Amino acid sequence: MANSTLTKQRSEALGSTVALKSAMAVTGVILVLFLIAHMYGNLNVFAGRQAFDNYSHHLRELGEPMLPHGGFLWIMRVVLLASVLIHIYAAVVLWRRAGRARPVRYQVTKRVQRSYSSYTMRYGGIGIALFAVFHVLHLTTNTIHPGGPSDSPYERMVSGFQPEFWYVTLFYVAAVLAVGFHLRHGIWSALTTLGANRQSRQRSLNIIATVIAAGLTIGFLLTPLSVTFGLVG
Repeated sequence: MANSTLTKQRSEALGSTVALKSAMAVTGVILVLFLIAHMYGNLNVFAGRQAFDNYSHHLRELGEPMLPHGGFLWIMRVVLLASVLIHIYAAVVLWRRAGRARPVRYQVTKRVQRSYSSYTMRYGGIGIALFAVFHVLHLTTNTIHPGGPSDSPYERMVSGFQPEFWYVTLFYVAAVLAVGFHLRHGIWSALTTLGANRQSRQRSLNIIATVIAAGLTIGFLLTPLSVTFGLVG
């Protein structure tokens, strides 16, 4: 009986709103750190084919000989996949709880003020998840190749964003902008959940969230737009 009660208490604790928000915050931090590293890698395209391909090859050798060839990448993929799944699960559960807390839809009695980034968190997240699948199939597994298949990561990047494939660039730009809006609100929410939000710090937190989101958005847009407009080729 005692064990059953303890198990139930643990289950309730793990499923509490605070625990779910904390899980979203921690996994969000992991994903932001990955995006920063990924953006740095993408910007190597401006150093030319050899530098970009060498960088991609070096990722597969990280951790050797302690790890097998490509071992670091697989560890990173598992961590990222787990983070994404936990992030999505927590978001869905919290969204459903919020819906149950307000079962009746009101007539227009009060306009709720909220930022555009906050409004797009839910639907933007769905779009980002779909884009991530396309992005992996395009530039990682070489399954989708608008400019033709290639063993060179640089060639896949450059050929995939040529002017004739403007729709790929447009899709990429729209997805990156959605990521930017998602990050802007997500970073602020994560800092709040982790206890950094105080009345005196709100302006600073807003600035930090905006700067990080804007920096990542610009950094990720530089590569496809530079290729499409002939600055990289």
